[in-house]
Amino acid sequence: MKVSAIIPGAGRGERFGKPVNKVLWVVAGKPVLAHTLSVFEKCRAVSEVVLVVGEQEIETADEIVRRFGFTKVSAIVPGGKCRQDSVANGLKRVTGEIVVIHDAARPLVTCEIIERSIEEAARTGACIAAVPVIDTIKCVEDGVVGETLDRCNLYAVQTPQTFRTDLIVSAHDRARADGVYATDDAALVERLGIKVTIVPGSYDNIKMTTPEDLDLVAVKLGVCSEKLALFRTGLGYDVHRLVEGRRLFLGGVEIQFDKGLAGHSDADVVLHAIADACLGAAALGDIGRHFPDTDPQYKDVSSLKLLECVGKMLVAEGWRVINVDAVVVCERPKIAPYVPLMIERIAGALCTDPACISVKGTTTEGLGFTGRGEGIGCYAIAALANRND
Repeated sequence: MKVSAIIPGAGRGERFGKPVNKVLWVVAGKPVLAHTLSVFEKCRAVSEVVLVVGEQEIETADEIVRRFGFTKVSAIVPGGKCRQDSVANGLKRVTGEIVVIHDAARPLVTCEIIERSIEEAARTGACIAAVPVIDTIKCVEDGVVGETLDRCNLYAVQTPQTFRTDLIVSAHDRARADGVYATDDAALVERLGIKVTIVPGSYDNIKMTTPEDLDLVAVKLGVCSEKLALFRTGLGYDVHRLVEGRRLFLGGVEIQFDKGLAGHSDADVVLHAIADACLGAAALGDIGRHFPDTDPQYKDVSSLKLLECVGKMLVAEGWRVINVDAVVVCERPKIAPYVPLMIERIAGALCTDPACISVKGTTTEGLGFTGRGEGIGCYAIAALANRND
């Protein structure tokens, strides 16, 4: 039985009080959307994910999917005027017999909740995740309490909401024909006279709605909130063979030498190692994921352009560079005369102070491939901090 998931995230979130869609806001070093998609990526019961975002945010969402390597996302579709319209758009692209519908703004969902809902929907056709109401609930009219409700039978409804695909498609078709809008998908199924069952949700599975939710979600994710300092370090290493007929670039500087480094781009091992160190510190994968050597657009490209792209990724994720330290390993050429210009260009690409960048050279005393002059290697360490510390 194939299971599809729809992740609607096209809402504007006016109550969130931020200048961007709340699911694109960075928490714990990643956009909220990435946290949510990560859970579905790990959930073995889910085969495909259809992501629904605002039309103007499709490109951003696609970049997040590629950056974090979410292989299950089969389609990114534009949302509609209301959440119900967005889900309906997503339903047109699913291929599974069961569909899980989950809010992008609920990043604390677990695989266990998702899998429970799938099992229940396979058995009954329709189910929702929910938790018992723990507060006293009163009906109020014109500021006056009318009655106190018995909370024994009251539940706070969450997502995922999971259905047989044919059933939820029929429910949406009927609602559209009748001009009916509901606040959740289960209500549309209830209109068909179908019983909707409940699986246990979690009190942690909150929906990010207000600015206060931002700090709560960050704490629940086990990290400092964005208002507190968060530091990361990353390690990078690269090596390329020295060959004749190539120009030699190190640290973004062309060096006069009788050989150059072989590679798809300009093969600048210094910038490649630094890029990998920065990407690793930010948990954004590696340089091969973002700039594959199978892509013709990177053929002979300047690695300074690649490092500039990495710098922009760091800014987009809320990081700034504290410092970078690189060690170039080669017998020849001697790099000391070129180091000041290397530092200047690396700092420019990463939008940081040159005082934060260190580049130095060492030899292996004639040992190994670098000692024999067969290639050049580079080690790099990068330290990052969030931009709100």
